[in-house]
Amino acid sequence: MVWLCLFYAVWLGLVISLNAWSQIAENWAIAVAMAFGSYFAGSTPMGGGTVGFPVLTLLFDYPASLGRDFGLAVQSIGMVSASIYIFARGRRVDWALLAPALLGALIGTPLGSGFIAPYMPDLAVKLIFAVTWAGFGIIHWLKIGEIVRPEGPRVPHDKLDRPLGLFVGLSGGVLASLTGVGIDMMIYALLVLFYRCDLKVAIPTSVVLMAFTSVVGIASNLGLSTLAPDRYSIDIAVLWNWLAAAPVVALGAPLGAIVVERLPRAPTLLIVSTLCVAQFVWTLIDQGVTGWPLALTIGGLGAISILFLHLFHLGHDNHVNAVPVATTPTPSDVAAE
Repeated sequence: MVWLCLFYAVWLGLVISLNAWSQIAENWAIAVAMAFGSYFAGSTPMGGGTVGFPVLTLLFDYPASLGRDFGLAVQSIGMVSASIYIFARGRRVDWALLAPALLGALIGTPLGSGFIAPYMPDLAVKLIFAVTWAGFGIIHWLKIGEIVRPEGPRVPHDKLDRPLGLFVGLSGGVLASLTGVGIDMMIYALLVLFYRCDLKVAIPTSVVLMAFTSVVGIASNLGLSTLAPDRYSIDIAVLWNWLAAAPVVALGAPLGAIVVERLPRAPTLLIVSTLCVAQFVWTLIDQGVTGWPLALTIGGLGAISILFLHLFHLGHDNHVNAVPVATTPTPSDVAAE
């Protein structure tokens, strides 16, 4: 409640000082879209930008860079809000992977923002986003039963936890610098496919990592735009869309985290998986992708689907003799002790 009061006070101060009421009214549609996006952000490994990016780039025809900056900015409120709720409630997170992933994201995200994102073609970014999340949808269609089944502590891997977490942070930070999302899905995929981790731990872990990466990402982009505005400019439309959506996601993301504690996860994951595959088809049609770009895109989707399946089968061999790893205790754990 302290966080929400502080946020809404700052938000209201910005709106009044900028006299932005008309801009907020004009961008009401993104606020409606993010009402759903923020719910999924708190209840699944999908950041709110996973909804905001295709809405802005495909429905409203904004460039991919604007969709990325908006995703990072709005998740810096929604995912942070959900993370604060997670820690306040004592929800478990997997620190063995999360800690090195946070370090990797702190390095990879600014590097991606400075040296890769400005030179990536707009269509390539949209297709990377589409392929990444379509792969997420397909693996859930194929393995939803096995994904939602595990409960309790995961199988630890002392020799791999730190390097894998660092790799996820570095590579996922670069991916987030391009699309605004993705690092959350990467650590979630590693946890549930390879480690057979309980979703009650995997999803909060992915939310916290995405929140941190979003703050680092938008801070990096703002800093770069100040130092070199010609190369790293941020469209003013990001601010107007953010002002419209931020007060919604500040409540929507923690609401998703609350609801998912009480409802079965399989239906929600199947719904978002279907949306992920649908946005892939939508992107191909909307962008008129044909010829070699289409072949490469479909090939990329096949490759990431095979990668996820291979990771899943590796996890079958790894899922033996589970030993608890360090996690954030819940209030019931503390009481039991």
